Amino acid sequence: MKSSSRLLDRRRFLSNLGLGIAMVPMAKLLSACGSSASTVDASTTTDGVATADAVPSGTDWASGGTASMTGIANYPNPFPASVATCAVLNMTTAGPCTTASTIVRQDVSEGYTGLPVRLALKLVSKTGCTPVAGATIEIWHTKLNGVYSGVTPNPQMCYGTESSAATKMFMRGSQVTDANGEVAFHTCFPGWYRGRAIHIHFRVYVNGTVTETSQLFFNEALTAQIFANHAEYKGFGQPDTSLASDNIIGSVSNKAPYILDTALMTDGAMLASKVLAV
Repeated sequence: MKSSSRLLDRRRFLSNLGLGIAMVPMAKLLSACGSSASTVDASTTTDGVATADAVPSGTDWASGGTASMTGIANYPNPFPASVATCAVLNMTTAGPCTTASTIVRQDVSEGYTGLPVRLALKLVSKTGCTPVAGATIEIWHTKLNGVYSGVTPNPQMCYGTESSAATKMFMRGSQVTDANGEVAFHTCFPGWYRGRAIHIHFRVYVNGTVTETSQLFFNEALTAQIFANHAEYKGFGQPDTSLASDNIIGSVSNKAPYILDTALMTDGAMLASKVLAV
């Protein structure tokens, strides 16, 4: 796979705008509770960045998008029976690639290809870390070539010359938490664009009001393996921005609370998970 010239033009455009996204510093606090380590495939250092030999090779992962998730019925629940402690995340802006509406659905890929990911999120209260049912969690991120979808306030910034992305809603969606405070999205591993570490945006709505907005990341060794070896990603080269230099998470000394726990499923899909507190 080769990176298209229009994608490179978009990345240059983003770079000229100053790291691609005009984000304000993280100011408000959002909590995330730690999940079980039993399903995590990578041991992490204090900043949540795994060593290269602690993650699967990029060739271990499946290709072809969510259609390749043939073993969903056997995927484990990544969450502990109870959550005792909470770590603190900072709140961020929603960024320039928001849309005015979303779609309630589990599979957000719209048939686009990529490394299949089951993104499991559990919402709990900061007081006692008890499940929060009936809240809405919205996610959005890029497809594998670093392009967002939808009608956004900043079209050139979000998808450059790939104008057809405005008519799509790929890699966007929302779900309502169940009695256990849980949702699970089916999506694909995001692509990168200039000036940002690979990330997934999310918002939490309680009683129809946005209460939390932040981003989740992947450990760098995992990302490096995927972009070095995975057939659908290696043509784009390695991301140009590390977690340390990212303009959202870079200044955070302990990055572990922002890093998704990941595991390789038997069908080659990735199970990525996090427990969030409001």
